[in-house]
Amino acid sequence: MSTSEAPIVIVGTGLAGYTLAREIRKYDKSTSILMITADDGNSYSKPILSTGFQKEKTPDELVQFQADVMAERLDVELLTRSCVTGIDSESKQVLLDDERVSYNRLILACGASAIRLNLSGDGLKHVYSINNLMDYRAFRHALVGVDRVAIMGAGLIGCEFANDLRSGGYNVNVIAPSESVMPGLLPPIVGDRVIQSLRDEGVCFHLGVVVERIDETSDGLSLYLNSGEILEVDRVISAVGLRPNTVIAAEAGLDVAHGICVNRRLETSLPDIYALGDCAEVDGHVLPYVQPLMSCARALAKTLTGEPTDISYGAMPVMVKTPCCPTAAYPPPADVHGSWHVERASEDIKALFRGDDDKLLGFAITGEFMNEKQALTKELPPIHN
Repeated sequence: MSTSEAPIVIVGTGLAGYTLAREIRKYDKSTSILMITADDGNSYSKPILSTGFQKEKTPDELVQFQADVMAERLDVELLTRSCVTGIDSESKQVLLDDERVSYNRLILACGASAIRLNLSGDGLKHVYSINNLMDYRAFRHALVGVDRVAIMGAGLIGCEFANDLRSGGYNVNVIAPSESVMPGLLPPIVGDRVIQSLRDEGVCFHLGVVVERIDETSDGLSLYLNSGEILEVDRVISAVGLRPNTVIAAEAGLDVAHGICVNRRLETSLPDIYALGDCAEVDGHVLPYVQPLMSCARALAKTLTGEPTDISYGAMPVMVKTPCCPTAAYPPPADVHGSWHVERASEDIKALFRGDDDKLLGFAITGEFMNEKQALTKELPPIHN
């Protein structure tokens, strides 16, 4: 098969991969598309994994469409449980163990992997990182018959799982080295409001400390903190962050920094290879959230179907799925000067970050201030024009 006859190959069937295929089909009904995934290829929304108990959904009920349905709806060929082991950019082929698959254009939508902490102890097999539906299914199975869960990490995912597990009736402890929650997303005053709301729900926090050792006991697990405290729990979630999957890209000679480096047309450093989603670093930005992903998929679909299109990011606030304290935030860029201005209404908070010229550069809001999210977002400068 010549490369001109080869399909568009999309590596990954997460939200990025399936959204891109769906967008391509809006413009092109006939070009061959091959999707390759290491998992079962079922379609689900990753953000809903931290809402299973709130929504009273089992892992299987979180599946939106089975793989065969997605293949038929999108008119794509789908290879499931197939691992891409390499890229031969000169021959325009991807390697699947001993097999080679030709591509006309290759799109890497291969996501990110959970960061693993270097802990000691004999209880590490009871530590779960939840990065996909298969991980979540295994974790839910492990919860049967137990009720004490520790969460290492107080970022977005850690807080969302804390709220969701409390909704499911579990005893929850959150352990993190930070002094507040979601420090990269929220100013401390707003983070403290989230903490108090979760505490009111029954979540226990251990902040400014880390887990050093996890040992099995006759009654569960003992978590040894560097403060000297010992927590007795049954299961542990590690929610300490994700790392973009870049190894195969780097081995193929693509430029890689924190993620796979792409320009605003989502082109990598090698011809006919693109990247989007959690694995990509778009013009210096790694934004592992739904809105940027959707914007990238729409722009790249136009490029792949004959209308070269640069990605344009507007301001995209992050919604935190903690029903006990509805929260939205848009952190200001790290390199800007300015200060936070705080307004309270009862226990709810509106924190606005204004630059030295008084322009709005970021915000964090809770509760009744959530109805101002759209207006505040319109006032922010775009990430990319």
